[in-house]
Amino acid sequence: MPIYKTLSIDERTTVLIWKIEETLSELEKNISLSPYCASRYEVMKSEIHKKGFMSIRHLLAEFGYTDFDLTYDDKGKPHLKDDKEISITHSFEFTAVIVSDKRVGIDIEKQREKIKIIAPKFTPVEEYNALGPKDLIKKLTIVWGAKESLYKLYGKKGLRFYEDIFVHDFDFKASTTHAEVTHQGLKTHYILNFLEFEGFVCVYAIALL
Repeated sequence: MPIYKTLSIDERTTVLIWKIEETLSELEKNISLSPYCASRYEVMKSEIHKKGFMSIRHLLAEFGYTDFDLTYDDKGKPHLKDDKEISITHSFEFTAVIVSDKRVGIDIEKQREKIKIIAPKFTPVEEYNALGPKDLIKKLTIVWGAKESLYKLYGKKGLRFYEDIFVHDFDFKASTTHAEVTHQGLKTHYILNFLEFEGFVCVYAIALL
């Protein structure tokens, strides 16, 4: 059960990415769930969702945690009992967890053609008219992942992707950009980093303060 990627961002922030290649029964071995998470797991109908759920518990173990160290607030945002910050993501055969002393958010997205259909709901698509088809899908996927990671970091309902989250333009080679979230008259600033692998994009956001 190998870790697909380990990203040591700084001495206080680490990202672990898992590629799901195991059977569900293999992933269930040696994993104990809290009553809350067990009830969530029992009602999952999709095997890929169950695999993602269990692989995240293995990632928690790599950080030295168990499922009993994890709680969720009424908005669905995960928290660790030792007050470190955590964010979780799952997309198809990949899952990831970021743990830090800073506020963080992470998202993995598969690059797919349909991103062009939903893009007008979260970003001004006309800004990307000069890009070719493949680069357009990649850039839109990164922007979507950036906004998803910021939404998770912010952890408050009512945040609007199009109006409230602004992601600065970026060069693919740079693998980093900045963003602002404006909500209820308050503007906060974030660093975003992204990487591409096997047709997927992973974006993680870190609060500057």
